[in-house]
Amino acid sequence: MRGKSKLYVFLTIMTAILLFSTAAVCYRCGGKTDEEVISGEDKVSSEESDEIIKSVDADLLDGNTEFSFKIFRELVTEDKDENIFISPLSISTALAMTYNGAEGETKEEMAEALEFKGISLEYLNQGFKDLMVGIQNADDEIELNIANSIWLREGFDCKEDFLDRNREYFASEVEKIDFSSPDAPGIINSWIEDATEGKIEKMIDEIPIDVVMYLINAIYFKGDWTYEFDEDATEEKDFYLLDGNIKKVPMMAQEEEFSYFEGDNFSSVRLPYGEEKTAMYVILPDEGVNPDTVISSLNAEKWNEYTGSFYKTEVSILMPKFKMEYGIKLLNDTLTSLGMGIAFSQMADFSGINPDVYISRVLHKAVIEVNEKGSEAAAVTVVEVAETAMVVDIVEFTVNRPFIFIISDDRSGSILFMGKVVNP
Repeated sequence: MRGKSKLYVFLTIMTAILLFSTAAVCYRCGGKTDEEVISGEDKVSSEESDEIIKSVDADLLDGNTEFSFKIFRELVTEDKDENIFISPLSISTALAMTYNGAEGETKEEMAEALEFKGISLEYLNQGFKDLMVGIQNADDEIELNIANSIWLREGFDCKEDFLDRNREYFASEVEKIDFSSPDAPGIINSWIEDATEGKIEKMIDEIPIDVVMYLINAIYFKGDWTYEFDEDATEEKDFYLLDGNIKKVPMMAQEEEFSYFEGDNFSSVRLPYGEEKTAMYVILPDEGVNPDTVISSLNAEKWNEYTGSFYKTEVSILMPKFKMEYGIKLLNDTLTSLGMGIAFSQMADFSGINPDVYISRVLHKAVIEVNEKGSEAAAVTVVEVAETAMVVDIVEFTVNRPFIFIISDDRSGSILFMGKVVNP
């Protein structure tokens, strides 16, 4: 690799976008084994999975990629000069589950923000299902489990067809529990911990009294490099921070034939996992170029152009091994900035779920470890749905002048006290 400053922040955050957009996936439901979950039409050969991926609507695939860059750019603006790590696929999946209950302007705004515009609900749901089936069978040498669940407050009246669509297309578990029980948060958190192989243990501290539903997506990934780094070659070397300071970090090193690309102000190397159907793209800005400059220029169209321009060449790579976690991040403001603010308001229309609910919070957390052997990562997105408050006309009553008061026994009409206040 050419002599450029190693920008740790950018390497870590860009991992998430491609890692979870292209990785092999297998559904995971609670404590079920992969064999119990992947059965019948969901279990296909590697060759068949390739064909299924080709059949997925290109608009959905491009839309998911565009959403990835949109929300990533927004978070970079919010958390400037900080490490950022997300799973766009986890966020879009959890919100796609919720989208199945949206109507009217709420649905239109969500479609615009999530890049679902122009895709019918039927095609959207089938597209997500086919994408999961196609990806999950791509590579036996990597592990990526996706679990979806819906948790309902006991007694909450939810449209059954909404739940049925989530069961059918998103393999969602549906559970009804007593949200008022002190055990309820622990039950949901235990599901999350199990679904992420213990990488994420807790997302919910307590359940607010008005919350009626949680829609949750959890992702766990573990993949070994196709070409592993030699642990003996890892050495402490200088890493140049954005503020100009220098930090000693363990740098992994190897020389191998990789796919490589040079853009206008960055270069990139593709590091494959397993059978090379899944990869991490390490994007290194040119010296003196801030990572935000590169991020701001990326979108689905350009990324597709770039990935089609990589070429094989001998690369001597030096990069840090690292661990990081991001979150628990509240995404309400981020998603509002992307144009779906009405979903978080009392004016939201989720009548496909229940006429009196809105999204109260969207929470996201992601963790990753990258070392000589490969990468291990997990992410969780929680969509919290609450009941709307009753809309009441407010009468303005300002006591800013002399007044009279009466204390009465209303059973008999007897006036117990009365008075006039001219100087309180």
